[in-house]
Amino acid sequence: MPAISAHQSDDAQSVLDTIGRQLTITDEHLVEITKAFVDEFQLGLNNYGKDMAMMCVILFDLYATRVSSDPSSPTFVPGVPDGSEKGTFLALDLGGTNLRVCEVVLNGDKTFSLTQKKFKVSETLKQGEATALFDYIADSVDAFLTSHAKTDYNNGQGSGDAVYLGFTFSFPVEQTALAKGKILTWTKGYAAKNAVGNDVVQLLQDAFDRKHMHVKCIALVNDTVGTLLTRAYIAGGALIGAIFGTGTNGAYVEEISNLKKLAGTAAAKGEHMIINCEWGAFNNSRTHLPITPYDNTVDRLSINPKYQTFEKFISGMYLGEIVRLIAVSLVDAVPHPLLFKGKSTAALNKHYGLDTSFMSQVEEAWIGEDHSEDAYELPPLGSDWDESKLNAKVVPKLQRLKEIVATTLEYKLEEVSYRDAAILRWLSELVANRSAVLSGVAVAAVLVQTGRGRLPGDTTTPLKGQNDTLGVGVDGSLVEHYPNYQKKMRHSVRVIVGEQVEKRVDIGLAKDGSGVGAALCALQALKHL
Repeated sequence: MPAISAHQSDDAQSVLDTIGRQLTITDEHLVEITKAFVDEFQLGLNNYGKDMAMMCVILFDLYATRVSSDPSSPTFVPGVPDGSEKGTFLALDLGGTNLRVCEVVLNGDKTFSLTQKKFKVSETLKQGEATALFDYIADSVDAFLTSHAKTDYNNGQGSGDAVYLGFTFSFPVEQTALAKGKILTWTKGYAAKNAVGNDVVQLLQDAFDRKHMHVKCIALVNDTVGTLLTRAYIAGGALIGAIFGTGTNGAYVEEISNLKKLAGTAAAKGEHMIINCEWGAFNNSRTHLPITPYDNTVDRLSINPKYQTFEKFISGMYLGEIVRLIAVSLVDAVPHPLLFKGKSTAALNKHYGLDTSFMSQVEEAWIGEDHSEDAYELPPLGSDWDESKLNAKVVPKLQRLKEIVATTLEYKLEEVSYRDAAILRWLSELVANRSAVLSGVAVAAVLVQTGRGRLPGDTTTPLKGQNDTLGVGVDGSLVEHYPNYQKKMRHSVRVIVGEQVEKRVDIGLAKDGSGVGAALCALQALKHL
């Protein structure tokens, strides 16, 4: 087991208080982090080669009326979706363990229907040659067209019209046109050879062509952009799209005049552009985020040390591991262990052995059905508990927590005390709350960057659209399923930009954003082929 932080103190409560302080972010610190976030926006919008330089990946001009006849220039696509769009399109979504092929029917009334099939991407394909990976993707599309599509595409083969496809590729790319993007790096366990530095759309199209498939990829989109477009379609408009799940990222609508790096280019002639933020890389310099010893351990043992720092603070992939590391440190505390009487298990010792779903379970159990004040009354966690003197209303909650802890961490039920269970619940709350308020920082930073919000103390910067609804499309397991996650996000947004702005922020789920968003991009692109 790699070395991690432990504690040496005779005062158990002091140890727990220290952990609480380490994981709690003050309102003042939230504002300072937001300032740093906006500063990194500026660096990315003005320069290439920065940690968050992917912020300035060019996707498309939202409101351009010009379509270039010069094949060397990006073709700009008009219009954020407003729900009136109609059409049937294929969408391809590559972003993790599975490849997803979808047929999306846009009904034109802010609704859609979706048929999909998932194909597992093996470790061999993830680590092998890029041609093998993209050939597999092409074969999967062919299989879907043959057996699952509701529309007759002639199997995507033959002499008929091309089958048009939008591709959601959830890895960092430098995108220079709607259907052109150079792969910058692999993440999420992928390391396919001879892909980085190449145009991902061309790699895919070459695979279709090798198999003589009449399928044409006409739009490349990131999952966060897809989320933004999908929310715009079902709600009639949106400013931000964000993922808060296993990973995190965001996209938003920016004025092209703020993209100084585009000065003098064809793209600079438009008015607005969607920016893929890649905000998981915020503060890779580790100068503003409140880093704890546990965060350092997570980073040091990760596959990408010193990268994706913000993501490691807030995404579901890492939260359970942070809780596990703190729990192990309390088991190992001296002179007296502070958890499980110093006993560990294989499950607790296992790297990434504690999933974020465990945290959600214990939070839900603690909330319970009895919401009266005394149903949450506990002695100090650092004290010795006399379980016979606990409030009768809190005992059922603690019993359920105890059962979840014992089952998940493979302890015998009698080896877990009510106090052990309460400490694990408290740690889960601390780590999840930190994640949620930092997620709120990302949203608030976009509001400040776009002139829709102001930092505390700023009374001079003009506010844009003071009566506008500020649409935020979101997707991901944390924001959808974790108890009170969105409520805590909103607290952070309110602290940073004020209640009057926060009240106008409309956060709504954009399910299937990676599929529907790709279809919406394909629809817009098709208008100008």
